[in-house]
Amino acid sequence: MTKLISQLDPPATVYLKDYRAPDYGIESVELRFDLGEETTRVHARLHVTSQYDRATGVRPLVLDGHDVVLKSVTLDGRPLRTEEYTLNPASLIIPQLPARCTLEIETEIRPQDNTTLMGLYKSSGNFCTQCEAQGFRRMTYFLDRPDVMARYTTTIVADRTQYPVLLSNGNCVAQGTMDGQRHFATWQDPFPKPSYLFALVAGDLARIEDEFVTRSGRKVLLHMFVQQHNAHKCQHAMASLKKAMHWDEVVYGCEYDLDVYMVVAVDDFNMGAMENKGLNVFNSKYVLAQPETATDMDYQGIEGVIGHEYFHNWSGNRVTCRDWFQLSLKEGFTVFRDQEFSADMGSRGVKRIQDVNALRSHQFREDAGPMAHPVRPPSYVEINNFYTMTVYNKGAEVVRMLHGLLGASGFRKGTDLYFSRHDGQAVTTDDFVAALEDANATDFSQFRRWYSQAGTPVLHIQRAYSAAERTYTLRVRQSCPATPGQEHKQPFHIPLAVGLLDAEGQDLPLRLSGETASVPGTRVLPIRNEDETFVFIDVPHAPVPSLLRGFSAPVKIEIDLTDAERCFLMGHDSDAFNRWEAGQQLAIKIILRLIDAERAGRPWVLDAAFIAAMEKTLHSNTLDQAMIAQVLSLPSESYVAEFMPVIDPQAIHTALRFMRRSLAQALGAAMLKIYEANAHAGPYSTDAHAMGQRSLKNVCLGYLMELEDPQFTQRCVRQFHDAGNMTDQMAALHALVNTDGAERTAALAAFYEQWRDDALVMDKWLAIQATSRLPTTLAAVKALTSHPVFNIKNPNKVRALIGSFCHANPARFHAASGEGYRFIGDFIRTLDPINPQVAARLVAAFSLWRRYDPPRQALMREQLQRILAIPELSRDVYEIVSKSLADKAGMI
Repeated sequence: MTKLISQLDPPATVYLKDYRAPDYGIESVELRFDLGEETTRVHARLHVTSQYDRATGVRPLVLDGHDVVLKSVTLDGRPLRTEEYTLNPASLIIPQLPARCTLEIETEIRPQDNTTLMGLYKSSGNFCTQCEAQGFRRMTYFLDRPDVMARYTTTIVADRTQYPVLLSNGNCVAQGTMDGQRHFATWQDPFPKPSYLFALVAGDLARIEDEFVTRSGRKVLLHMFVQQHNAHKCQHAMASLKKAMHWDEVVYGCEYDLDVYMVVAVDDFNMGAMENKGLNVFNSKYVLAQPETATDMDYQGIEGVIGHEYFHNWSGNRVTCRDWFQLSLKEGFTVFRDQEFSADMGSRGVKRIQDVNALRSHQFREDAGPMAHPVRPPSYVEINNFYTMTVYNKGAEVVRMLHGLLGASGFRKGTDLYFSRHDGQAVTTDDFVAALEDANATDFSQFRRWYSQAGTPVLHIQRAYSAAERTYTLRVRQSCPATPGQEHKQPFHIPLAVGLLDAEGQDLPLRLSGETASVPGTRVLPIRNEDETFVFIDVPHAPVPSLLRGFSAPVKIEIDLTDAERCFLMGHDSDAFNRWEAGQQLAIKIILRLIDAERAGRPWVLDAAFIAAMEKTLHSNTLDQAMIAQVLSLPSESYVAEFMPVIDPQAIHTALRFMRRSLAQALGAAMLKIYEANAHAGPYSTDAHAMGQRSLKNVCLGYLMELEDPQFTQRCVRQFHDAGNMTDQMAALHALVNTDGAERTAALAAFYEQWRDDALVMDKWLAIQATSRLPTTLAAVKALTSHPVFNIKNPNKVRALIGSFCHANPARFHAASGEGYRFIGDFIRTLDPINPQVAARLVAAFSLWRRYDPPRQALMREQLQRILAIPELSRDVYEIVSKSLADKAGMI
C-alpha cells in the first residue's frame, strides 16, 4: 500500500524563495569555553542589534540550538525568568528585546558523547570543532546562519597538562595559568565572520613552524598542529601551503591578512578539511605524508586540499555566502581555484583528465538520479546533503566556463572587482556573476541558467562536408533531460571548443562563413539556442572533428564518429584531453558491443584497431609517461553504466576484464619492457616526471597481472616486498588482492603487520579489500567490520571499508542475490543514530535503483523502505531515501 510522504510527518523543507534577511544582527560575540572531561560550559556574550523597522512592532529573537542544556539567560545584566523566553528542542525564543542589547547565555554540553562530529567533540583525546554547516548551534544558542557576521573573541580554559595547546580563530591576545591545573588562551579575530567559520582546538599536539613573507613584506607565521607521533609527516603539507600562498598572490592578487595561519590535523572528521578563519581543521589524511606511508595520489590530494582551504581565506571567508543555497559561491569558485593551482604545480593535461573523470563518474550520475539539483539548489531538507559533486565540481566547471569566456585577464578583472566590492559581506552567486559582467561590460543573463537548472545537457552534433564548396558544417542541437521539479529546460549558454584535423593530424585554421580571418587551432563556438549551425569555409578536405576540447563545458556529446576516426584522434589530437577522451569513448562503444554480442550468443573479439591505437599510445614519443598511463586506463565501471538504459553491473565488469586481458595478451611484451624501463626511478620524488614513471609502470603491472602468469605474479610479489614507497607497494597489493591464491593472503597479512599502527595506512588496507573483484569480497567486508582496526565511529574507517564496497565495487555490491544490499541497509540502520552525515553518503548508493533490472530494483527498494521505517530517522538519511522512493506524484 502506498503512502503519501506528507503522512510520514517529514521534516520541513527550506526554500530559497522564502529567504528573508535576519531581523537581528550580532555585532560581536565573546565566548568562554570551560572544557571538562564530563561536561563543558559555554558562556556567550552577544551584542545584538535590531535590523528591521521597529515601528511595525517588536519581533522575537529566535536563536538556534541543538542538543545543548540551557543554564541561564541574561539580558543587559538582568537574569531572565523562564516565563520571559520559550525553549524548545531547536531554538531559544526571546519575544521582547530593545533595539540594542547585550545577551548572555550559558549552556552545558558533552563533547565526549558527540558522535555526529558536528559542533564540539573529541578526537583522539583532543577537543575540536566542526561548525559548517549548522554545528555552532550544538554549543550555544545563536543566529546560526551565514548572513549573520560578527567579530569573535574566544577564551578557552582547560587542564594545562592534558591540553597544553589552546587554539581559536584570529590572533592570540592573551594567555596564562589559573588556579590549580588549568590555563587559558584568548583569541581575537578582527574580521567579521559567520558562525560556521568558528573553530576551537584543545589538546596535546606537536607544533611544526615555518613562515611566509607576503608580497607587501609582512611576515606570517605558519603553524601545523598534529599528534606528537606524526610530527615528521608534515613537510609536504607545509611546502604545499607556501606554494598556495605564493600562487594566490600571483594569480589573484590575494594576500593573507592575519599574523598566523594554523592547520590542525584530526583523525575523526566528516569532511576533507574546513576553512575556519585562520585555523583550518583538517582530516589527517590531507596533512600527513611520507613516501613510506602515502601514495602519489595522497601527495597530490594533500597539495590540492591544502590549497583549497587556504584559497577560501578570500573566496569563502572574506567574502562568504548569504545563505546555504549559495554554497557553490564559495565551493565551486574555490574548487576551480584549487584545480588550477594543482594544474600549475604538475601536469595540466593529466590534472584535467582526473577532474573530468571524477565529474563524469559521479556528478553525471547525480544529475541522472532523484537527488539531482542545480548548482544553486532551490530547496533542501538537510543542508548537509548538498555538499555534493554538483555544488563543488559542477560548480567549478561553471566557473571554468566563465573563465574561458572572459579569458584569464578578463576573469581576473572580474574577481578583483568581486573581492573589493564585497569584502566583509555575505553575498550570492548572482553577485559573483554581476562582478564579472560589470568588470568586462558583458551580459551573462542566459549563462546564469547554469546555476538554476539541473541536469547534464546533451549536444547532438551532425556534420557535413562539401568538397565543391570547400565548407564543413556542424549542426549543434542542445537538450537537457527532465530532473525532479524541472520537466522542461531553457537553452543553456554552452561554450563548445572545437578543432578540425587534417589527414596528417594537424590542426586546420578555422574560419566561419562571413569572417575574413582564420583562427589557428582551437576556437570556441557559442551555443545559445536549441539549434545552431556553424559553417567553416576554405576547408580543403573532409576533416576529423575534435569536439569539446579541454572539456570546455560539463555536457555530453553525441556524434557519429567512426571507430577509425576515434583511433585517429587518439594518435594525433593536439588537445591532450581529447586524445584521452577519444580512447575512452571508443572503449565504451566496444564494451557495449561486447555486452550485446554475449546476449546474442556471439564470441568476444577485441577490435584490432583499438589494440593498435593502444599500442601506438604505449610507444608514443610525444606523450609523457603520466599521459600514456591515463590513455591506457579504461573507463570506470560506474561511467560505463551511464551509457546503458538498464544497467547490468556484472556484464560491464566482465566485459572490462575481457578487454584488459586481451590488451595484456596482445601488448604484454611491450608492457613488460616499459615496466622494466621504469622500475627503478631512483630516490622517491613527487615531481611530475617521477610520478609519471611510477604511474605508467604500475598500469603496465596491472595489465600483466591479468594474464594470471606465475612469472608476473612473482614480479608483483617482489615489487610488494621491495617497494621503497607506498605508491609501488599499494599498486602491487591491489593487483594481488584481485587474485585468488596464497600470494594474496600472504601480502595482506604482511601489509597489516608492517602498518598496523598507522591509522591512515590501515584505511588503505580496508579499502583495497573492499574493492577486490573476488566473489568472496562481501564475506571479507563483513568480517572486517569486527576487526580491531575498524571503528564505526570514525568516518575514515567507514568510508574506507563500507563506502568503498558500495560505491567503488559495483559488481559485488550489485550481486544478483541482493546480499550486498542487505548488508549496506543493515549497516546504515546501525550508523544513522551515530553519524547521520556519513550514513547519508552510504544510502546514496541506492538512489539510482530504477536504472537496474526489475529483480535488483525490487531488492534495493526493499532496503530503502526498511530504512525509511526506522523510528527517529535522521533528516540527512530521510531526505535521500524519501526522494529516491518518491514517484512524480510525490508518493512512496
